[in-house]
Amino acid sequence: MFKQDIDFLGKRHLALIFSSILIIGSIASLAVSGLKLGIDFTGGTLVEVGYKQSVDISVLRNSLTEAGFPDATVQHFGTTKDVLIRIKPRDGVSNAELSTKVLAAVNKDAVEPADLRRVEFVGPQVGDELAEDGGLALLYSMFGILIYVAWRFEHKFALGSVAALLHDVIITLGVFSLFKMEFDLTVLAAVLAVIGYSLNDTIVVYDRIRENFRTLRKGSSEQVMNISLNQTLSRTLMTSLTTALVLVALATLGGEIIHNFAIALLIGVGIGTYSSIFVASPIVLALGISKEDLMLPIKEGEEIDEMP
Repeated sequence: MFKQDIDFLGKRHLALIFSSILIIGSIASLAVSGLKLGIDFTGGTLVEVGYKQSVDISVLRNSLTEAGFPDATVQHFGTTKDVLIRIKPRDGVSNAELSTKVLAAVNKDAVEPADLRRVEFVGPQVGDELAEDGGLALLYSMFGILIYVAWRFEHKFALGSVAALLHDVIITLGVFSLFKMEFDLTVLAAVLAVIGYSLNDTIVVYDRIRENFRTLRKGSSEQVMNISLNQTLSRTLMTSLTTALVLVALATLGGEIIHNFAIALLIGVGIGTYSSIFVASPIVLALGISKEDLMLPIKEGEEIDEMP
């Protein structure tokens, strides 16, 4: 189905330049602009209102902007009759006063007034704790992956897989920073899912590389790894394409509540597929992987047992 003699590792220098540009751009954007943190991390007020009929959230956004809430996040919640409004904290304004102003704004041009369902307040301290816990979750997952891959394969593979995962996470965060997309707990969950997806893709490639190092008699390390990448190419592309189709459907049809979640996964799947081929494997090759590193150890007395 796909061409089976692509020189992937021969293009590793071009891939290095491309990845370096993406990573430097992402780090620069994160350093200058940072992430547009959602209410989960910044704290603020969450207001849920209900209508008797379906409501157009674009009209509600305009009403809230006119009322002095241009940064309000408005989305359907469950049905098109239920609306969730997130407002960032305002100095000198109480939670009750803020919810009253929001309800007055959405009812200003409404034919039928909305019913106030609930009001929740997320304090800035809780937001800071969530941001800290989210960062620790990323670090712990990376550390666990480093140990697992080093135990299952070899320490050079572990370094390659973690470098590829850092590559994917930094670029995904960089895209969110560059395009000012809101980063909340659902997006953080998507980033953690990207780590799992990318690792799975990389492990499949590494498994085939290890197998071919042990079975192929001839060929340099680069040739053996190129053969392995070509052998897993069909599986890699088909898995990524089918996953991407589902994520495109979620991003376009799933509504605003999971839009950024789907976008983060879509970016991660694309970058993860690229990194499993052009980042993880070239790093292992650069670290000097050889057949001797992956050969099974010969047990003492095994040669004698095999003698006739």
